[in-house]
Amino acid sequence: MTLPAFDPPVTITDIPRPEHPRPQFVREHWLNLNGTWDFEIDRSDSGLDRGLLERGLSGTITVPFAPESELSGIGETDFLDAVWYRRTVTVPADWSGLRPILHFGAVDYDATVWANGVEVARHRGGFTPFEADLSAVAGPGDDVVITVRARDLHHEVQARGKQSTWFANTHCQYTRTTGIWQTVWLEGVPPTAVTRVQITPNLAARSFSVTAPLTSNLPDGTLTVRLTDNNGTTVAESSVSTAFDLAPTLVLTVAEADVRIWDVGDPQLYGVEVSLSSGDTEVDRIRSYTALRSVSIDGNSFRLNGRRVFQRLVLDQGYWPESLMTAPSDQALIEDIELSLAAGFNGARLHQKVFEERFLYHADIRGYLVWAEFGDWGVSGQGPMGANQKPDASFVSQWLEAVRRDINHPSIVGWCPLNETHQVLHDRITVLDDVTRAMFLATKLADPSRPVIDASGYSHRVLETDVYDSHSYEQDPEAFRTQQAGLAEGSPYLNRPETLGEIGLPHGKTEYSLPYAGQPFFISEYGGIWWNEQEAAAAAEGRAERAAVGNDQADSWGYGDRVRSEEEFYARFEGLTNVLLDDPDMFGYCYTQLTDVFQEKNGVYDFKRGEKFDVERLRRVQQRPAAYEERTD
Repeated sequence: MTLPAFDPPVTITDIPRPEHPRPQFVREHWLNLNGTWDFEIDRSDSGLDRGLLERGLSGTITVPFAPESELSGIGETDFLDAVWYRRTVTVPADWSGLRPILHFGAVDYDATVWANGVEVARHRGGFTPFEADLSAVAGPGDDVVITVRARDLHHEVQARGKQSTWFANTHCQYTRTTGIWQTVWLEGVPPTAVTRVQITPNLAARSFSVTAPLTSNLPDGTLTVRLTDNNGTTVAESSVSTAFDLAPTLVLTVAEADVRIWDVGDPQLYGVEVSLSSGDTEVDRIRSYTALRSVSIDGNSFRLNGRRVFQRLVLDQGYWPESLMTAPSDQALIEDIELSLAAGFNGARLHQKVFEERFLYHADIRGYLVWAEFGDWGVSGQGPMGANQKPDASFVSQWLEAVRRDINHPSIVGWCPLNETHQVLHDRITVLDDVTRAMFLATKLADPSRPVIDASGYSHRVLETDVYDSHSYEQDPEAFRTQQAGLAEGSPYLNRPETLGEIGLPHGKTEYSLPYAGQPFFISEYGGIWWNEQEAAAAAEGRAERAAVGNDQADSWGYGDRVRSEEEFYARFEGLTNVLLDDPDMFGYCYTQLTDVFQEKNGVYDFKRGEKFDVERLRRVQQRPAAYEERTD
């Protein structure tokens, strides 16, 4: 497959992660700030009082890797309540007339940024980007001292996904990420500029609606958007005055002969050029890309481009042993998609973190389906993560930042704001009910073009949720088939009170979910088959085996009893998967998971991305036609 090139070329190769972090919104003038920064751990979060803003820091770190990771050069996995960074940056001398905007891809969790000692930004949330305008303190050719304090208080409740609130990794909790963990970069932006571009495809009309919010209006200005094919030939162009609307909108219609549809494994893309002019002078230009594709719902049918496509998804948690939540390289992001495709999956549920935008770029150009998710696990206050997180307004704001960042990616076919909230229905509305509904409605308002799951797994509390799902780690294929049989009668597994205990939820007199209303349905977590060859060999030889979840970091675990051989794994994988492939009312599944993650040994690949199984055998199991795809109604 020949992949289209929408990525700016890498010109600096002696720093980590040198590529442009935002391929869908590229300006000519930008500077990657990854590499060596001064650094100091501030365990008591007293650094501001102790003068860390004024004095030098005691060590160095490699950005964008978190200090808990090996690649950062620190490797400190103890609790880090606060950390400090500093670097002197020279604004390029040729940026005359441009504002230097400092961008952070993600800083976990609570960040304050100073430039030459002046506070220029604050941001709360460990998964989403923010920026700081430095033009008040520095101009072309000037040096600017950037200082960052990141607070990550382990005793506070906050959205942290699967990051451990215990000292060591245990259960489904993994090594923490503190501070800067995505690319830091400087961008030269004109005084009047396009702040972002939102592109909504309309397959039925062969058109794109483009909205481009501006920093301010240009009375004599024009916004022009040009659509190009892979050869750079213009296939559509439209212009609109910028005198009236702060977010001018225009429509580009593609001639029938130039229609190219983005599809699974067939990622047809268009280049996009956005130009903002004042009279005859161009003041801003952005390069991007888009795709023509549709997502629709017809009864219990989830359709891509008007047809049923069975979604063979894999759970991807996006951790690496040497770099944690940050991919060690751009190639590592590509390889994870290629490993998934090799095993027969056609997409992924991006689980419990907001992935780097470059992952979505690589999914876009490979025709790889994605469900995007927020890192809320444990928000219900129950289970091993019960003290980890509590829902509040910050969940809504952080999630909207993620949706705004990623809304243009054609690979994203659905949004999943919350996961496994474990709520029990009461006769009163709880804060979690409020937040669940707020996140659902906010997502629908921000993006009415995609379906939204109110809360994946156990507790559907928004009656009009677009998609209904459940999680099941039943390991016996026949029991799994019996368990899922109720969907044909409109009573899916999760919605039957008698099954609550089977999935480890507390018994009670009330259900967890509102009644199923016939929406498209899929099993969004299943499998999780436990296989660790070394431990299995030890068990076979009669050596002591520590299999209990959470005894210490050395123990591995998966769901159900560990298979005793690879052949038993293949039989179980095929049996469970066939149940879902055989169900004409099931539009897809998500297998847990792509790789092992620390002590969790239920991946198709090991933590270092080595093969554990014959992936061609797994591919053959998955690639047979699904009953859902063969429906004729």
